[in-house]
Amino acid sequence: MSDDPESPDHDEEIESDGGSQEETGVDDHEETETRADGGDDSSQAGTSHDEGVDENSKHEQLDEVRENPEGEELTSDHGVKISDTDNSLKAGERGPTIMEDFHFREKMTQFDHESIPERVVHARGTGAHGYFQPYEDPDLGDEYDDIEDLTKAKVLTNSDQKTPVFVRFSTVVGSRGSSDTVRDVRGFATKFYTEEGNWDLVGNNMPPFFIQDAMEFPDLVHAIKPEPDDGMPQASAAHDTFWDFASLKPEITHMIMWVLSGRALPRAYRMMQGFGVHTFRLVDDDGDSVFVKFHWTPKLGTHQLVWDETTKLWGKDSDFNRKGLYDVIEEGYDPEWELGVQIFDEEQAEEFDFDVLDPTKIVPETEVPVRPIGKMVLNETPDNFFAETEQVAFHPGNVVPGIDFSNDPLLQGRLFSYQDTQLNRFGSANWDEIPINRPIAERHNNQRAGFMRQEINEGKASYKPNSIGDDDPQEVPDEEGGYEHYAEKISGEKIRNRSDSFEDHFTQARLFWNSMSEPEKDNIVDAAHFELGKVDRMEIRERMVYDLFNNVDHEFAKRVAEGIGVDPPEEPGDEMPTHDREDPSLSMENRTPDTIETRKIAMLVDDGFDGEHVSEIQSALEEEGARVKIVSKLLGEKSGADGETVDADKHHVAAASVSFDAVVVPGGSESVDAMRQQGSPKHFVAEAFKHYKPIAAVGEGTELFETVDLPDTEIADEGDLESDAGVVTCRNDDLEAFVEEFVDAIAEHRHWDRDPAEVPA
Repeated sequence: MSDDPESPDHDEEIESDGGSQEETGVDDHEETETRADGGDDSSQAGTSHDEGVDENSKHEQLDEVRENPEGEELTSDHGVKISDTDNSLKAGERGPTIMEDFHFREKMTQFDHESIPERVVHARGTGAHGYFQPYEDPDLGDEYDDIEDLTKAKVLTNSDQKTPVFVRFSTVVGSRGSSDTVRDVRGFATKFYTEEGNWDLVGNNMPPFFIQDAMEFPDLVHAIKPEPDDGMPQASAAHDTFWDFASLKPEITHMIMWVLSGRALPRAYRMMQGFGVHTFRLVDDDGDSVFVKFHWTPKLGTHQLVWDETTKLWGKDSDFNRKGLYDVIEEGYDPEWELGVQIFDEEQAEEFDFDVLDPTKIVPETEVPVRPIGKMVLNETPDNFFAETEQVAFHPGNVVPGIDFSNDPLLQGRLFSYQDTQLNRFGSANWDEIPINRPIAERHNNQRAGFMRQEINEGKASYKPNSIGDDDPQEVPDEEGGYEHYAEKISGEKIRNRSDSFEDHFTQARLFWNSMSEPEKDNIVDAAHFELGKVDRMEIRERMVYDLFNNVDHEFAKRVAEGIGVDPPEEPGDEMPTHDREDPSLSMENRTPDTIETRKIAMLVDDGFDGEHVSEIQSALEEEGARVKIVSKLLGEKSGADGETVDADKHHVAAASVSFDAVVVPGGSESVDAMRQQGSPKHFVAEAFKHYKPIAAVGEGTELFETVDLPDTEIADEGDLESDAGVVTCRNDDLEAFVEEFVDAIAEHRHWDRDPAEVPA
């Protein structure tokens, strides 16, 4: 290359590089400096200037950095061949994970740092403030008189103390901009700001998990996230890579049954259970320990959406769950959950037919009942979404004296991963100084510096031992409240392996299937048809049917196969359990309390409505705790038949039945005649019927139902009151009886005994 600035070569360089050497800050030496991989920097530019630039130049440049794993051996980032990438290094097969596991740390660190700035998982969430308060005398059964017999954790034992909490609910797979109502697990993470420090109970709305060892977590998330070549699909498991991974991992079967169920489509965060997932320990003042599983049970019941409903909400109300939490709190309803525990000791754990350290398993409530020990109330929305909901950071390693860990290999990995991922998200070890994360308990230690340090630490000594500062801050003995880990005896070889006790993958999956009602089973089959119907590769669909589902239940596998183009299996799988055990607590139909509190009811009206119907029905429903919204063609004031007026809360363009729990149509001939000429009210009623929701009409309002022509449904005759599969109609003057029937219908949540297949909505 000529040094002459007037030479043609130099002109070409300026044109192709976009600037001179001085402008780009690159000199001749830097351009040709040999790289560590044996090449030189000039190869990074792809095509030389003499050869010119064509349509392939960028591809040729990118070829230099492309990596294709086809036919290659698995290695670390530093080229070391890896013998096992599914199991972390443990002290014995059932022992804790060992810190020297360089492959686990490298694999997890790479994963933790993949997404900037949103969370890699649980990116889309919402949150609220509230408090937790233990019950005064929780019933722990015959063996324990009080929770203080089991743990020294004051947050669980002091019934006079209301501990502040911040709870973050979230989807798992989607990005921060995805929809609330996708089929997915939901995060349920609670930060307790206790007097002894922060305790983070970081769980989900399903009690098992997909995998058994944290080493597999990056693989799981890579498989379920949008495919890396095209970035699709967003917030969905319905694609080849996820089901490819699942079909090759029998341990995932139990969790897949939960994800295909209505549990993955929660009606609202306030109607969603939460679980700590892992087996933890409670430790008492004497250092004795029992195992514990944590459960959150919503006061308002555990309820689901239906699939057609969720897909419409993606477009019409994508913030449905997030908005629902804000709305009920700001309208004065405080969602409430009960914290329950399953308590069992080492001897009981040995008697189970599963391993309590296996996170893909639950402890059935038929074997160990859930004992309520306190309640949590959410009563305040954040002032600033970013400062609180986005910046709140959880870590399962944040525990207080009296709560400790088990050797669950997924939990052991999370104890490393969460700290590391917060370093990535916040760019600093000082993420705990952000106001929403800062503990109420005083903090005194020798941490002093780092990016974005908030605290001004006084004194010269930032080390121990020291004489300059009287050796402060002082360590605290166990008997004075210092944290002491449970002294568990550990023995065994240092090994990268998995215990044989983790090998049963189908017994609990079958338990879940057996425990479902027929409509819930139908929902699971329909979900499998949708999810696997999106999978292009036949071999993946076949593996799911033959290797997994046919080892859960033969009839279930056949039903799934028939919907996805797979030949149904002729015989049950070789590993299919033969038990017919059930656990009633697993069915959501058994978790429907007799209440309509916070339910959102649409009242469809137009000018000429019956004022008495509107006022009495609205008043009666609101007295029961429901939220009634007036829906009309247009916003603004609506005039009743006798001169009464109401303001429309919602109008047809912005309102849809999918955003409501029930629909009621009051009388008024002019109002009903107008709605019979409009498409939206008829669609509103038909769609609510199709989604198994309670619908009601009184007086002339029943004529709208007749226009819609609801299949196999009894509509009241003149002078009668009729209630048929959640369709309540009344053609007499007994509004009190009508509302009573409607309230009962709403409390059932869904009316699965309908057959809405013929409804065109």
